[in-house]
Amino acid sequence: MTLEVVQIPVLSDNYVYLARDAASGETAVIDPAVAEPVLAAAAERGWTITQILNTHWHPDHVGGNAAIVAATGAKVTGPKGEAARIPHIGRAVGEGDTVTVGASTARVLDVGAHTAGHIAYVFDDDAVLFPGDTLFALGCGRLFEGTPADMFTALGKLMALPDATQVFCAHEYTQSNARFAVTAEPDNAALAARVIEIDARRARNLPTVPSSIGEERATNPFVRAGSIAELGARRAAKDSFKA
Repeated sequence: MTLEVVQIPVLSDNYVYLARDAASGETAVIDPAVAEPVLAAAAERGWTITQILNTHWHPDHVGGNAAIVAATGAKVTGPKGEAARIPHIGRAVGEGDTVTVGASTARVLDVGAHTAGHIAYVFDDDAVLFPGDTLFALGCGRLFEGTPADMFTALGKLMALPDATQVFCAHEYTQSNARFAVTAEPDNAALAARVIEIDARRARNLPTVPSSIGEERATNPFVRAGSIAELGARRAAKDSFKA
């Protein structure tokens, strides 16, 4: 395991990540919503950004691309299904492709649902997943361009990863997701315990991310949905949920 991940909170609830291969020093940025805090975080550590990895086209995931490329010359990799909407994209990838950051290798997974061409990056040897807005701690992305069937398939791919895989999702939505989750699974003891921990962390202004695939499998009502219909019903209920 050689990948070091740094979490950078930006905007109101986004997380941007620096992922550095310790052996080579090569550093990638995942989903830069903005540039300045990302460049500052890298400079603080003496790291040189060489790559940008985008999971999907939404502005709060690609908004920093142009400025980071201008400042560093970083090469941009993003989803082939959304290449026309990814600023400065140099390489378009999809399922079956791999991305290397120094000695660390990520598999690309097609997880279209939140957006049609959404991808995720999983560094298997490092047990690290960057799912963008497909999977959240206790949640999943809204279905802006996909269907419940698409999301059911996408989450199934992610839940096939080992329990210890760390989930570096792109937003701090966990506390609001938890308020819905307990209505979907009121008898889930593991979920109830996790909600207490989440509330304690947020009370101290601490992040609830990363979580793990094992935690999500045990407590996330969307990945625990037993059918496409159940997932669709839970997603629709969450969309209109008032905490």
